[in-house]
Amino acid sequence: MSAGFPRAARVRTRAEYAGVFEQARRTSDPLFSLHWLRTETPARLGLAVSRKVDTRAVVRNRIKRALREQFRQLRPQLAQGDYVVVARAAAAQALPAQLRETFVRTLIRAGALPAAAASGTMPPVAALPPSTDKKKPDNHAG
Repeated sequence: MSAGFPRAARVRTRAEYAGVFEQARRTSDPLFSLHWLRTETPARLGLAVSRKVDTRAVVRNRIKRALREQFRQLRPQLAQGDYVVVARAAAAQALPAQLRETFVRTLIRAGALPAAAASGTMPPVAALPPSTDKKKPDNHAG
C-alpha cells in the first residue's frame, strides 16, 4: 500500500457522511466521537473538525493531520467500514501524540481494531497471587 491517503480511503460526499451518522455505531471520548459503519469496502476515514472546536484553521488542520496519519498506519489492520471522527473542543488543546493514542484506544474500544498483546514487565492480572485481607497486628502495647 502506498504511503499516501488516496481518495478510496476517504469518506467524501455529504450522502456518505449522512449514511454513517444515521446507521453507525458511536464510541465517544472527551476528545472526539467515532462513528463506525461496517461495510464491505476497505476502511475509509472521514473527519469533521468544525470551527466550534477552534476558530483557527491551523489548529483544526493539526487535529486532522494527526488523525489521518494514525489512520493511514492502522488501515491494513482495521475492520472494513466507514469511520467518521467528530472532534470536540478538548481536541484543540491535545498534543498530536495524545490525539493518536486516543484514536487507537477508541478504535479498540469500538471493536474495530484488535487489542495489541500486552508487552511489559508486569504479569497479567490473572497471574498475580490472590490478596489476603488479614489485619496487621497491633505493634503498640496497651
